[in-house]
Amino acid sequence: MDAIRAVSDSRFSRQEWQVRCDLAACYRAFVKFGWTDLIYTHISARHPSIDDRYYINPYGLLFDEITASNLIEVDFEGNVVQGDYPLNDAGHAIHSTILQHRPDLNWILHTHTRAGMAVSCMREGLLPITQQAMLFDGHLAYHEYDLQTSGPEECERLVADLGTHNMMILHNHGLLSCAAGVARAFTMLYNLENACKVQVDVLSSRAEIIHPRPEAVERLAQYGSPSGSEPCQLEWEAVLRMLDREDPSYRH
Repeated sequence: MDAIRAVSDSRFSRQEWQVRCDLAACYRAFVKFGWTDLIYTHISARHPSIDDRYYINPYGLLFDEITASNLIEVDFEGNVVQGDYPLNDAGHAIHSTILQHRPDLNWILHTHTRAGMAVSCMREGLLPITQQAMLFDGHLAYHEYDLQTSGPEECERLVADLGTHNMMILHNHGLLSCAAGVARAFTMLYNLENACKVQVDVLSSRAEIIHPRPEAVERLAQYGSPSGSEPCQLEWEAVLRMLDREDPSYRH
C-alpha cells in the first residue's frame, strides 16, 4: 500500500487527509509500542493550510479507536471546529501554546510512559550512557511540574523552557517530542523512550556505569541537533507498513 492514499472522506482535501492519516497512525503506533495511558496523553498535528488550527484526539476514546476521520479540529482559542467529541483541556493548553510560539513545529507528541515518568523524577535527568541517550545531549529541555490547566502563566513557562529545543522532559510528568514532520517527531520519541528504559534498568541494577568519552558523546549528539536533523522518513515508512499489515483501520 502507498503511504499516501486517495481522499476517502469528501470533507477533507488530499493534504488534510494525509495529515489526518499520519496522526491517526501515530495514535495506533503508541498502542503498538505500549506508550498509552488509557484516554490520557495526546498527539497533535498543525492543520496543513490554516495556521491557527490543529488536529488532536477526541477526548474519551482509547488510542486504538482513533481514525483519520474522527480526529477533532481545534482552533487556538480552544473551539472544536470539526468533530463530534470534546477536547482535553490539558492537551489544548500544551499543544496550542507550542504551536503558536513555535511556527517551525507542526507535530507534538506527549507521553506518560513508565520509563519516561521514572526518568522525569530523577534530578540528574537523562544520562548520556547509551547511543540513544547521547543523541539528546545538549538538546533536551526540562520543565518543572505544574498543572497544565493552571493558567496562561504555566503555558508561557513551558514554552520558555522548551526554547529552541524540540525534545523535553516534563519533571514528574512525562516526555514531549516536537518536530516539523511526523517522521522526525515519532522517531526521536522512540529513541528518547528507549534511552529512559535502559537508564532505569541500569540504575536499578546498581552496577558500575561505563561512561562514554565526552568527545564521543559530542559527536553523536550532532545527529540529535534540531538544526541538523535527519527527516527519519525510512523509520516512519516502516511503522506505516507494520500498521497497514496488522490493522489499516486507522485510515478510515
